[in-house]
Amino acid sequence: MNEKSCSFHNEKESRDGQVENVSAGHSSPYGKDSGALLAFRGIPISELKNHSILWALTTETNGWVPSVTSTEVLRAQEEWEAVDNIQPETGSQASSDQPVQLISFGEALQHFQTVDLSSFKKRIQPTIRRTGLAALRHCLFGPPKLHQGLREERDLVLTIAQCGLDSQDPLHGRVLQTIYKKLTGSKFDCALYGDHWEDLGFQGANPATDLRGAGFLALLHLLYLVMDSKTLLMAQEIFRLSRHHIQQFPFCLMSVNITRIAIQALREECLSRECNRQQKVISVVNSFYAATFLHLAHIWRTQQKTISDSGFVLKDVELLAKKSPRRLLKTLESYLAGVSKGQASLLGTQKCYEPQAPHSKDLTFTGVCDLPPHSSEGTWLI
Repeated sequence: MNEKSCSFHNEKESRDGQVENVSAGHSSPYGKDSGALLAFRGIPISELKNHSILWALTTETNGWVPSVTSTEVLRAQEEWEAVDNIQPETGSQASSDQPVQLISFGEALQHFQTVDLSSFKKRIQPTIRRTGLAALRHCLFGPPKLHQGLREERDLVLTIAQCGLDSQDPLHGRVLQTIYKKLTGSKFDCALYGDHWEDLGFQGANPATDLRGAGFLALLHLLYLVMDSKTLLMAQEIFRLSRHHIQQFPFCLMSVNITRIAIQALREECLSRECNRQQKVISVVNSFYAATFLHLAHIWRTQQKTISDSGFVLKDVELLAKKSPRRLLKTLESYLAGVSKGQASLLGTQKCYEPQAPHSKDLTFTGVCDLPPHSSEGTWLI
């Protein structure tokens, strides 16, 4: 028998001796059960069951019957029994095995390229319908029409914007989990419903309720922003700005509004010239979304805007974005080039964002969807 075994048996005999001495008639001013408690208090609860001590203290054994059942004895017994009955917390996140794997923008896009979206495609209106002088003016002075070979890609973008968030679709859940983890730095999965989404800048516990007017395209844009290594730092920087103790704004809800602007710019053919030049639609729309979000954040930071200015800022940004999309794209290119070289960002120094403020349910936010056409007056977002 080795030294460890001897040590264990000696310790066991010593502890068992303590119990036997107690049950043989150890006396104290507080009664027999008080001496028993003093004997087992120094023993870890994990060994009480192994040495039959807990059973000996609560039932008749070796001729010793406790006169009064101590509350501490009962508490110890309940604590041990609870150890065997502890179950992992499930919550609304179904999987309790491996963490949900992050998903790339390309993988999520491929899903929509392969599934049947015919029922959603019927709802889209690819271009704005103009009549009278507006149609003539657009024909003479407006942007060029999108090349025929790019129209299917444009329709896919608009179709995704008609799709809602399906909590039963595993891919949709992966998109949400990826956005959450990338923005917060968390390594763990989160529930698909809960107050933690408000911390990211949604209006409630269910992100699906805030996708009005942008559909799942709004989530794809957020996914693009956080999964592209070139724009991740920008996304995190804007996210920190959104949590500024004075200039805070709902980050994800603001992003949804930027997606709405991108959809309108695409339908009004404001992006056609750039799409024709690059012979792409999706990548142009993604870059336009990122550039517009960057421009809004720059205005928000440098002009000290607050949540009460949201409607006016969004309207001004929308007008500029539609009028000069190429200008915004150039600004984005310059910003990303500067960040890659470690230069100061367009949003200012990081220390200006501290301390971070928790999301407030009292914030009143005006979105693009709530602004009447050709008006600078906003109505409150419901």
